[in-house]
Amino acid sequence: MKITEAFLKGCFVIEPKVFGDKRGNFFEVFNQKIFTEKTGLKVKFVQDNQSISQRGVLRGLHLQKGEFAQAKLVRVIKGKVLDIVVDVRKNSPTFGKHFSIELSEDNNKQIFVPKGFLHGFSTLEDNTIFSYKCDNYYHKEAEDGVIYNDKVLNIDWKLKKNEILLSEKDENLPSFLEFRQKII
Repeated sequence: MKITEAFLKGCFVIEPKVFGDKRGNFFEVFNQKIFTEKTGLKVKFVQDNQSISQRGVLRGLHLQKGEFAQAKLVRVIKGKVLDIVVDVRKNSPTFGKHFSIELSEDNNKQIFVPKGFLHGFSTLEDNTIFSYKCDNYYHKEAEDGVIYNDKVLNIDWKLKKNEILLSEKDENLPSFLEFRQKII
């Protein structure tokens, strides 16, 4: 298992070693011991979530705040997404910077998203199955986020504007500047 830290401190890309033959393939999705050895982080996941989305679905940018903040380990089981994380830790040297990576059933990459990061993804193929582990339980009152098309963040979601499908909640998220006023 290869684990590489992204330029956003605490955010890691995980690439499993895939063993394949004429029957198919096998790989270890997560190993706590290896993860801790390579990152120095001790994470206890307590909740697994999964979504199925059609091409054009954009989910995000979300986070849980305060005592309900969550670290996540995200991956794609089937299909393909562009995964986005944004560092919103108050005193971080990369505050407001984002990192993107394509996650797919073909590359089997995962991303570890630390607490204090906004997270979202755009679905690039129909019937994409997206899965993620969380180290804290979901709490509705702790939800927060930033609108996907924020001009300050200027994220390229790899979709045309007319292709994007959003939930009503995601359509009404605040701008990054409004969000920033709440946390600083």
